[in-house]
Amino acid sequence: MTFVVISGLSGAGKSKAGEFLEDAGFYTVDNMPAALMPRFAELALSNKHGTYERVALVSDIRGGHHFEALFQALDEMRDMGCDVRLLFLEASVPAVIARYKETRRSHPLAEPGETLASAISREIELLKPVRERADYILNSTEFNTTAKLRAALLDMFSDLEDVRPAFSITVQSFGFKHGMPLDADIIMDVRFLPNPFYVQELRLKTGLDEAVVNYLNQFPATVEFQKKMEDMLRFLLPLYEEEGKTTLVICMGCTGGQHRSVALAHDVTKMIESMGYPVTEQHRDINRERK
Repeated sequence: MTFVVISGLSGAGKSKAGEFLEDAGFYTVDNMPAALMPRFAELALSNKHGTYERVALVSDIRGGHHFEALFQALDEMRDMGCDVRLLFLEASVPAVIARYKETRRSHPLAEPGETLASAISREIELLKPVRERADYILNSTEFNTTAKLRAALLDMFSDLEDVRPAFSITVQSFGFKHGMPLDADIIMDVRFLPNPFYVQELRLKTGLDEAVVNYLNQFPATVEFQKKMEDMLRFLLPLYEEEGKTTLVICMGCTGGQHRSVALAHDVTKMIESMGYPVTEQHRDINRERK
C-alpha cells in the first residue's frame, strides 16, 4: 500500500498535485491533520476491496506550525508496512506572490498589516524541517501550465504500475436537428456529403449498413475527408495526451444522425483503434424515428 504525503509551500501547487494523483488512481484527502494519518492508514489496511491501495494526503501549514506530529505519523505508517513517500512542493517567492495575486486569496500565515512576501518568507523558514525530511522535492516555479505539474508528478511516480491515467476517447454520431452534444470537444459537420436519406432503398437503413457505407464511399469527397481526418487525428491526439487531457469526445454530425454521421463516426473509431488508443463508439440518434 502506497501513501504519498504532499506538503510544502502555500501556493506551490499541493492541492493541484493531489487532484492529479487522484486522476491517476489515488484516493486523495486534502488538509488531513497529521494525527489522523496513522488511523487512516489502519482503516486503509483493513479494507479488503483495494479502495485505498494508493492514497495521497495533503498536509501543510494549515494543520499547524509544529511538525513533530507529522514526522511521528510518517514513522508509524512505515512501521505498519506502508510505502510512505513525502513529497515537498516549493516555488520562488515572486512566483507564489503572482499566484496569490491571481487568485486573490489570503496567505494562511498573513497577519494584519504584513506583506505577502513577508508571510511567504516566514513559511519557508517554518517548513525547512519538512523539506529536509522529504523524499521528493518539486519546484513548480517554471510550471506556467498545470499540465507541466501533472507531467512532472507522473514521471516522479512512474515506478508505480498504471500511474498514468488512460487517455479515453469517445466518438459519437448525432443529428443537428436533435440538438448539439453538450460534452463535445471536437465537432465535425459531415452534411456536405450526399444524404442517403433521399435514396429510397437506403432511407430505413443506417450508417452501419454496408449499402449506406458503399453509397457514401463512392464519392471522392468522402474518401478525401477520411484521409484528412486521419491526418488530423495523428497530429492532435498525441498533443492532447501530452497536455494532460484524459478524456476526449469527438462528435460527427449530420442532419438526422442516422446515416452520414454514423458511417463516418464508425470510420473514425477504427482509425483511432489502429493508432492504439482506447476508444468508445456511440450513436446518439441512430434509433430515432425517421420522418
